[in-house]
Amino acid sequence: MLMFSVVLAGCSGGSENAGGSGEGKKELKVWLMGDETDETLIKQYEEDNPGVKISVQSIPWGSAHDKLLTAVASKSGPDVVQMGTTWIPEFAQAGALLDLTPYLEQYPNLKPENYFDGAVQTMSYDDKVVGIPWYVETRVLFYRTDILAEMGYPEGPKNWDELKDAGEKLAARGNGNYAITIDAKDMNYLSMFAWQNGSVMIDEDRQPHFNEPPFVEAMEFLKSFYDTGMTPLASDLDLFAAFKDGQFPMFISGPWMIQGIKDKAPEIEGKWATTVLPAKESNTSFLGGANMSVFNSTKNAEEAVKFISFMSEQESQLTNYDVSKNLPAIKSAWEDERFQDPIFATFGVQLENAQPVPFIKEWDAISQEAIGAFERITVGGADIQSEMDQLNAKATNLLSK
Repeated sequence: MLMFSVVLAGCSGGSENAGGSGEGKKELKVWLMGDETDETLIKQYEEDNPGVKISVQSIPWGSAHDKLLTAVASKSGPDVVQMGTTWIPEFAQAGALLDLTPYLEQYPNLKPENYFDGAVQTMSYDDKVVGIPWYVETRVLFYRTDILAEMGYPEGPKNWDELKDAGEKLAARGNGNYAITIDAKDMNYLSMFAWQNGSVMIDEDRQPHFNEPPFVEAMEFLKSFYDTGMTPLASDLDLFAAFKDGQFPMFISGPWMIQGIKDKAPEIEGKWATTVLPAKESNTSFLGGANMSVFNSTKNAEEAVKFISFMSEQESQLTNYDVSKNLPAIKSAWEDERFQDPIFATFGVQLENAQPVPFIKEWDAISQEAIGAFERITVGGADIQSEMDQLNAKATNLLSK
């Protein structure tokens, strides 16, 4: 779900109150997801708050969901927990997350106006603030400036018509050359094109709209890339090598690809760039990332909220970026010189028009059904409208349980 490794994990959980440097200190248990470790911010917080010992447990993303479910059932969870944004509805509905609304005046760092609009959509459930954005990510268009210039698009395609035109010209090169990769197994990819065509997918009344023109037309548009040879039905090409060689001069992805291109394709330095997604009715992209929440079972609510407020300060967000390359969630951090490089600045611009997937606990199940339908359409040649009717019926059933 999230490709980022998360920083600040280090020591295992458990009490550190007895003996040693932790004696007499209030312990704050923090669960963070990921594998990489860095204690810079933890040490800074402990220095600023000498009466507090932060006990961090690093949990792999693959086992985190089950561990969180166990913690909810046993009421023995952490004080602070990092949550993937798509998990928040499930755990909020279960009553596991503390309502942070009463703390917003005391800790202004937590106020919604600090964050991108898309991130704000992940903060509340049932009119309660249950998560504070820690880092964000979004998807933009990576493209070969030299090759696209030959096709008449030196700054990349700006809308769907230009994307299609550029794609047809790129595919016409033949000899195993294509235009763009389409990650058909990533529902976030399908969602972006649906949003751009005006689809809401699932409305505020929990009603699905997958079989209506906005979503159906988005699926037709994506399928046309396969039908015309702009995208292969299957490919074992390494994306970095294919981008370097010009076989795939365009792809849509997140900020983690930047360093990969620099490391694996240094030969094309100065010959590639990023730009915001091509638009139809909008150029909306996907917004992902992670939030920090307070477990409802905590006995250290005040200290837990104070810690999250510290992590939400601009300098903390920039430090987190320096260590992990996770993009800051607060808008003010994007004014920093770190993000003036055009390749990075694109992400800040796109974050102004990015949104999360529907904030419902059934989304993972629905998205799997949608991915299956898209595969049957592109690989199996199934009828789009029939598949979308079936998808809508399955979504209706899942949402009515």
